[in-house]
Amino acid sequence: MSVVRRSYHFILFGIVLCGCSLLPTEQTGRYKQHIDSAPVNSQQYSDKDFAKNATPRYEPYRTLNSKPYTVLGKSYLPLFTGKGYEAIGEASWYGQKFHGHLTSNGEVYDMFAMTAAHKTLPLPSYVKVTNLANNKTVIVRVNDRGPFHGNRIIDLSFAAAKKIGTYDNGVSKVKIEVIHVSEDNLYTVGKGPTLTFSQYMGIDDVDTPNESSSSNNKQWFIQVFASSDKAKIKRLARVIASLYQVQANPSSHSGVHKLHLGPFEKKDHAERLLEEVKDNGYPNAYIISE
Repeated sequence: MSVVRRSYHFILFGIVLCGCSLLPTEQTGRYKQHIDSAPVNSQQYSDKDFAKNATPRYEPYRTLNSKPYTVLGKSYLPLFTGKGYEAIGEASWYGQKFHGHLTSNGEVYDMFAMTAAHKTLPLPSYVKVTNLANNKTVIVRVNDRGPFHGNRIIDLSFAAAKKIGTYDNGVSKVKIEVIHVSEDNLYTVGKGPTLTFSQYMGIDDVDTPNESSSSNNKQWFIQVFASSDKAKIKRLARVIASLYQVQANPSSHSGVHKLHLGPFEKKDHAERLLEEVKDNGYPNAYIISE
């Protein structure tokens, strides 16, 4: 009986570990579908529905997912870090069949989220994926293991594949670059240089003025939050300034205390940071100008 119990526990561990790419059998009964598919009425989704990337941020790697494992007779050794990782190869996608089931990271797979599976990257990792056929890109959060078929290097969620045009082909050639975020908020994309948050967002770059650039010496700010609690605004200013490496300015008027980020010389720089601010818990933030 002890041998049977040990075998049973090993099988359960393997099911979670293998995530999207475990070959289903009638014995496990884990999946209702034998063949993967897109969501029902997938044609109703347009490009704008899949415009949002995953937001890279520091997350500690899960120790459980760093252990060597074997799938379909082949052994894999997860990387200690994803920093500096780049690769070119085939990308596939997975959808309805795995939707709602646990990933290797112990999370619930959502085919509409910007996620992916990789055989050896630490979990979780953030990866920029570029479709080499059309140069479209997506940023995904890797929280699963796979794919274990052929020479594929990454398995994209349905949403991610739809965003960069790999969904229609099933398998497409892509370049993947890990976006590594350190605990002190420094960013490294693939083999590129290490950047501050502002540099990663392009706020420190010099480019040709365009329609969204500043004009008439205008300065742009992001209003993050307003409150009657002045002490709260001051505490938030310290946190926000450290997180985004930009100037945070508390201001007060008629008993209302506000927190502004900036100034930015170009509106498009403020717009890029605004998306990050909204994703990080301030959905009502907006841009103002002076």
